[in-house]
Amino acid sequence: MARRPRPKLVTLTDAAAERVREIMERKGSGYLRVGVKNGGCAGMEYVMDYADQPEAFDEIVEDNGVKIVVDAKAVLFLLGSVVDYEVTPLHAKFVFNNPNQTDACGCGESVTIIPVVEEA
Repeated sequence: MARRPRPKLVTLTDAAAERVREIMERKGSGYLRVGVKNGGCAGMEYVMDYADQPEAFDEIVEDNGVKIVVDAKAVLFLLGSVVDYEVTPLHAKFVFNNPNQTDACGCGESVTIIPVVEEA
């Protein structure tokens, strides 16, 4: 029996990938590290950082020419997320479009995320 295709853990839009590549070239790091942490009024916050090497149990995804390390504790919260880079006259920022996100605070700094439940 053929297995159904596994959804990509995290993907980047073209704009996000271009911006990450620019930043990584200047920084000299090999990976973009993404995850979540407890915090904010809605319960969780997205985090992004540089990583020279993945840590034990981290997931590694390559998308749009960028190597992404996903914190092992964040996998079920980020499954299927698309990271975009948004530029407006007032700000430029990375935005997570996450199908597991159920709510966000008014300021947009924190979110409520329900972890993915594996189908039987």
